[in-house]
Amino acid sequence: MLRVALYDDPLFREHDAGLGHPERPERLDAVRSGLRDAGLEPRLRLLSPRPATAEELERVHTPEHVARVAATAGKTVRFDPDTRASPHSYEAALLAAGAVVDAVDRVLDGDLDCAFCAVRPPGHHAEAGRAMGFCLFNNVAVGAAHALARGLERVLVVDPDVHHGNGTQAIFEGDPRVLYVSTHEFPFYPGTGSLAEVGKDRGRGFTVNLPLPAGCGDAEYARVYREIVEPIGIAFDPQLVLISQGFDPHRDDPLAGMNVTPDGFASVMASCLRIARGAARDRAIVALEGGYDLDGIAESSAAIVRVLLGEARDEKPVRGSETADELVAMYRERYAPFWPILAR
Repeated sequence: MLRVALYDDPLFREHDAGLGHPERPERLDAVRSGLRDAGLEPRLRLLSPRPATAEELERVHTPEHVARVAATAGKTVRFDPDTRASPHSYEAALLAAGAVVDAVDRVLDGDLDCAFCAVRPPGHHAEAGRAMGFCLFNNVAVGAAHALARGLERVLVVDPDVHHGNGTQAIFEGDPRVLYVSTHEFPFYPGTGSLAEVGKDRGRGFTVNLPLPAGCGDAEYARVYREIVEPIGIAFDPQLVLISQGFDPHRDDPLAGMNVTPDGFASVMASCLRIARGAARDRAIVALEGGYDLDGIAESSAAIVRVLLGEARDEKPVRGSETADELVAMYRERYAPFWPILAR
């Protein structure tokens, strides 16, 4: 059985994004209740994170940004209309990034196979010098940069959140050591993630944006992940797979327009782990991003953790749909020049 850890800490619930804000502490309670109700918690190693250090944060963030967030300690500070720090947010943000860093260390040292970091605030919108989109520090980017500092040469970041991870893309878009793959509703917040965005300079082709129209569900996601994400990922052959796991493509999510069920999230996770069978040696780390329907979070968390634990999945044949056919053809045409495996 795979050794899988769950990172959580009471301090994550002390981050207060604002009255009535959808990114609320109850999201983490939903993760935990979903795992308990499914009988999965006893099979996980429950770990508390450590704070990320300034050195770890500044691999992806400017010193000025780190200082700006640190200055919010003990205060309430609004970065933009959607993004607020409360008196304990800085401490929580340090632990959120630190959870991913600690998971990277434990996985690379052979202590764990996989980890699910149930953290908040989330991270993938945070840019090098800017907090935005509910995010203060870019947790997955900090973890990926730490893996590179540990000597890895190829790290894959898969981002199934319904919103494009503009921060992660911007941080790594010129670095061919990090392959960033994002499926996201488009056009939608934050406005980035078009097919035209494929990376810059030496990183061209290592940013793979797969914009999806509203209404896509399990069938479309399964086709895109099996026929586009898996071939590209396997060709890249990462030494570690990081997943920015948003549950906001869920069919009941109040902030988006997708139609994914818990089974669809499990299928996406299974694709990520099939990519991890090569040089990554089944090593994968999941960090919570978005997702705002509590029942959807609970059921979907249990669904992906079953996959992380190695439970066999009865993969159904992927159903055809006109939308899926058009999407796959469009993605093949765009990315085959960078990833010839798509032209075969």
